[in-house]
Amino acid sequence: MQYDVKTPAEYLDNLEDDWRREKLGVLRALIKKTAPDLVEGIHYKMLSYQDERGVIFHLNAQKNYVSLYVGDARKIDPEGLLLKGIDVGKGCIRFKKSTPIDTTNIAQFLKKLISLWKKGEDIGC
Repeated sequence: MQYDVKTPAEYLDNLEDDWRREKLGVLRALIKKTAPDLVEGIHYKMLSYQDERGVIFHLNAQKNYVSLYVGDARKIDPEGLLLKGIDVGKGCIRFKKSTPIDTTNIAQFLKKLISLWKKGEDIGC
């Protein structure tokens, strides 16, 4: 879902009060813990996380899932071991209502993603 907002606080205020808000909150806290130096903003009407070089990834609540847009997930996790058990497209990681975030390896995936980005590796689609 897209919200016409200018700040992360406005984005969060516009979220429905349901399971998507909860999942997005868990992922957001994990991102902040894993990469406290990233700046949270709004880009393409979604939450975005960036450094001085630009946006690294986006986080968004959709109708049927919460999505983490990461570029090309296969460049970050070629064997699919870190994203096992999660619904993954080429550049989108989808957390459905039934996906328990705490039993996934998304924290390790985020660490690897940020590490590759900081090294200047190509992680884009």
